[in-house]
Amino acid sequence: MNTPVTRGLQGLGEPSRWVRHWAHLVAPGGAVLDVASGAGRHARFFASLGHPVTAIDRDATALDLLGGVPLVTPLVADLEGAPWPLPGDAAFAAVIVTNYLHRPLFPQLLRALAPGGVLVYETFAQGNESVGKPSNPAFLLAPGELLDTVRGQLRVVAFQDGFLARPRPAYIQRICAVREAVREGDPMRATAPPCYELAG
Repeated sequence: MNTPVTRGLQGLGEPSRWVRHWAHLVAPGGAVLDVASGAGRHARFFASLGHPVTAIDRDATALDLLGGVPLVTPLVADLEGAPWPLPGDAAFAAVIVTNYLHRPLFPQLLRALAPGGVLVYETFAQGNESVGKPSNPAFLLAPGELLDTVRGQLRVVAFQDGFLARPRPAYIQRICAVREAVREGDPMRATAPPCYELAG
């Protein structure tokens, strides 16, 4: 379900610090999927780094603000009441989700990651009902829920579940995880594990 946040306004602010922090893990020039993008603050950010971006949202008015932004393809779609709007073989170097939770989409989001692809997900968690909106449990992640979602499918690079005082008080859960490429027959596999640089 869509969190009760004015999604269109998301394109008017700065990119999430969590998203910016892990952007270096996305393959140079790799395609990015910005899910429930609003007006595309993250789509604009990744496009500025040279990534082609597909920005999906049900709000056509918000997506109109992305018209003409180089490298960004806006796609109006109902992520909750209609079939997945992308081809089944569409694969991305990164899938970005912030301030949005619709649990039935989790399997599709993971399938959308190419080998080496990075999932960067950040949204509200249980406890947020004590400080403001959203307060409906349908919009709040349970403790460790993102970890459970990716377990056995992605390698977790970073995970946090706690309280942020700024920019406004909120309980947040966030993850950065990678779909590791299969390297069968690679003689370096045992001595050269994947290197996911933990930025600053």
